[in-house]
Amino acid sequence: MNIEFEHEALRELYITGATSDRKYKRLPNDIVKRYVKVVNYLKAARRLEDLFFIKSLHYEKKKGDLKGVDVVWINDQYRLHFYSSPDNKGIVVNALLSEISKHYE
Repeated sequence: MNIEFEHEALRELYITGATSDRKYKRLPNDIVKRYVKVVNYLKAARRLEDLFFIKSLHYEKKKGDLKGVDVVWINDQYRLHFYSSPDNKGIVVNALLSEISKHYE
């Protein structure tokens, strides 16, 4: 899957494991490592349907206020939100990573 980052902080976090962005600089090291692992899973997937087979991701398409947002678990507490889009053949192969959120906060 093609991965793009909506915010530079998410790119920094993926590449270097750290960022100066206020929102993400206090993330625990374990969460940063898992974030990198999840992004690598997304990169390795050839299409969105491949994510269904990785049970630990708990992939879901949100409804209601977050309609149009796809979510995968980083761990039981943190989620990675992204927007998926299809290529010209209609197969979803693009992901725009938008944020890491703490579930229920």
